[in-house]
Amino acid sequence: MDKRRAIGSWLSGPRAALEEAGADFGYRGERLGLPETGPGSMAGPGRRLAAVAVDWGISLLIAYGLITDGYQQATGNWALLVFFVLSTLTVGTIGSTPGKRLLGLRVISLDTGLVRPQRALLRSALLCLAVPALIWDRDGRGLHDRVARTVEVRM
Repeated sequence: MDKRRAIGSWLSGPRAALEEAGADFGYRGERLGLPETGPGSMAGPGRRLAAVAVDWGISLLIAYGLITDGYQQATGNWALLVFFVLSTLTVGTIGSTPGKRLLGLRVISLDTGLVRPQRALLRSALLCLAVPALIWDRDGRGLHDRVARTVEVRM
């Protein structure tokens, strides 16, 4: 194996190297029974991260404008609380936060399609911890979604 190919497989990651060797992982969401593309398919990581960034920006604006007097160290803590409440209430009622709605995403339950408030609470709490959201399975679902038995799909 030449050096370029070895470096390329290292940069693209183990999944790409295994796929090049002939392993078939299928598409994201196939194991969950979701379509490959279009409405109801798994949301991509770029859109999901952008939606979280929009929601975090909204939370920071609320914390900065309504709760704290100017930017202080406590603004970040208040923003996290606002983010938690925003995520819990909106996902638990309409299935989408403002950022997700803006980017055409929705959170659904794998069992019923609707996210119950208890699952939204669990999902939001784990999302606020950040670490579970950074651990993904081969379908691209974060650990917070796996524990809450939810998935983010395109609308």
